Amino acid sequence: MKDEIKIDLPDGKLFVGGKWEEGTGAEITSIFPADGSVNCVLKGASRADGERAIARAKAAQADPAWRNLKPHERARYLYRIADGIEENIERIARIQTRDTGKTLTETRALASSAAGTFRYFGAVLETSDEALTTQRGTALTMSVWEPIGLVAAITPWNSPIASDAQKVAPALAAGNAVLLKPASWSPLVSLELARIVEASGLPEGLFSVLPGAGREIGNLLVEHPDIGRVSFTGGTSTGRRLAAQAAEKLMPVSLELGGKSPTIVFEDADQDLALSGILFGIFSSTGQSCIAGARLFVQRSIYDSFVARLVEATKRLKVGHPHDPATQVSCLVHPDHRASVEGYVEEAVAAGARVLAGGKRPDDPELASGAYYLPTILSDVSNTDKICREEVFGPVLVVMPFDDEDEVIAKSNDNDYALACGIWSRDFPRSLRIGRAITTGTVWINTYKQFSVSTPFGGEKDSGMAREKGRDGLRAYMVQKAVYVDLTGEPHPWAAATVAEV
Repeated sequence: MKDEIKIDLPDGKLFVGGKWEEGTGAEITSIFPADGSVNCVLKGASRADGERAIARAKAAQADPAWRNLKPHERARYLYRIADGIEENIERIARIQTRDTGKTLTETRALASSAAGTFRYFGAVLETSDEALTTQRGTALTMSVWEPIGLVAAITPWNSPIASDAQKVAPALAAGNAVLLKPASWSPLVSLELARIVEASGLPEGLFSVLPGAGREIGNLLVEHPDIGRVSFTGGTSTGRRLAAQAAEKLMPVSLELGGKSPTIVFEDADQDLALSGILFGIFSSTGQSCIAGARLFVQRSIYDSFVARLVEATKRLKVGHPHDPATQVSCLVHPDHRASVEGYVEEAVAAGARVLAGGKRPDDPELASGAYYLPTILSDVSNTDKICREEVFGPVLVVMPFDDEDEVIAKSNDNDYALACGIWSRDFPRSLRIGRAITTGTVWINTYKQFSVSTPFGGEKDSGMAREKGRDGLRAYMVQKAVYVDLTGEPHPWAAATVAEV
């Protein structure tokens, strides 16, 4: 299937402190993983490019013309960016599909979500009040919020436009300058976002897009003394290193990391509801989602019949080209990533796991040149096996039986990750009770993988720290200041007598 929209980056340049400039770092090759063809080759950002972007950001953020804008005036830029995204949804979707291999259905939804995120944080900014705190003495006391200054946002390859918006929108709304580092596997849609931001009239220097090597541009953004906060979404090992670097300069960070989320099906569940939710939760986005429901626990009394239906439904999923409207499961983002997914499955099978569905590349010759892998279900595994402990980040589901509440709570919590979980039962009190007992950042009951920008998102344990989205998502990019205003007009009694003598 041919893509009718040409990807025309501005001469392969980067957006460095509000200026389109050729990068001086290592080459980045963007490929279309559906067939392996090359989208474009561009020079990534070097340390020198990053230093230049930081200097421009510092000057722009300190300019009173930006820093002193009233909230409703700053919100107008966010609304214009939202409008620009909405006007270009089809173009953004096709660029992201070319860059990541996601279906056009999904990338259109991600672009629409990004527009909504900018619009939401514009509204939050306009309606966020500062506080007169309870007076405890003779002074009037206030709590006010101010920009941090310069903020770095480091985003992953699996949903760039939506992840970009979740960080960039609240950071700009808070009055900061933002330096965005997208993943090298998917830089194109973030550069397209830069074009939209530029067209919004945002003052030059307040936004940069710097794709490049983590060891070079990523480390610079974390270590540079002028960067006051880093928001990172990505792998847990990288997040740990980033947190250690940030601790050296006492810099706040937010980390949205990996997951190995459990989904639980009780014998009283609406099975059709559960089956559709489980399929969507693990196999949509080709499993390349941090909140993918990768560990499935089914109550033993229905285990055999439920898993049999799940396997049959999985085999009926449409695996195909991302431009095909019927496609449910597309290609993985890169051949190297497919090799990683294959390695996990092969190792699990060697350790005794049984393949109930998938476990290989599709036989369709039309898909042979792409990075495809069939939706896979594995049984005969233990919750302590590697395949049940580590994030595969692909279309791989493990299924295990359980007997009672206490057992499934213990097994769900017996994992280093704690990002999300799903519960399928008609018994709402039990579902809520179990949801509260499981250590996790998000609980879905009789649904899965639903999101709202108004609702905080994040994880516990190795899944990260802090939260994004929601009204408090704006305050995460600000610093709180206390203000005391004397109301008496009298000298402080501690020194009043001394002052009167001079």
